[in-house]
Amino acid sequence: MDGHSKKYGLHDSIGYHATLAARLVERRVEDGLRNFGLTRIGWCILLAVAEEGLKNPSDIAAFVGIDRTATSRALRALENEGLISRAIGREDRRMTEVTMTQAGYDRMIQAVPVCSENMDHFNAKLTAAEQQELKRLLGKLSAGETAPAG
Repeated sequence: MDGHSKKYGLHDSIGYHATLAARLVERRVEDGLRNFGLTRIGWCILLAVAEEGLKNPSDIAAFVGIDRTATSRALRALENEGLISRAIGREDRRMTEVTMTQAGYDRMIQAVPVCSENMDHFNAKLTAAEQQELKRLLGKLSAGETAPAG
């Protein structure tokens, strides 16, 4: 490095700021979810199954925004905990159907306040208009891109 000019302004990068903010939000919610034996991805999968009615691992992966490998790993962990069950599809035996167990539903409900508080914590830093604008801008940055491996 010649010492005269910056080659890349890390703190000028949108990616740096988006990553930093995402990590702060994720770390805070993960700390709370840990008390319930859940990860952020596990929590999102429970929501996908219970709240969205998704049963297919590919649909769950798309909803959560992670790849199939990460989804399979998380599903296996949730199944080992007795929070979900997986079975061969009734209509298409090549497919896997994911269902929520009562224990999974109970755990999800117990964790709702942690996730709601985390969302409220960060939302309180922005006005309603700023929240909408941030979502719009992040959506614009994400448009046409493939979901990251999770």
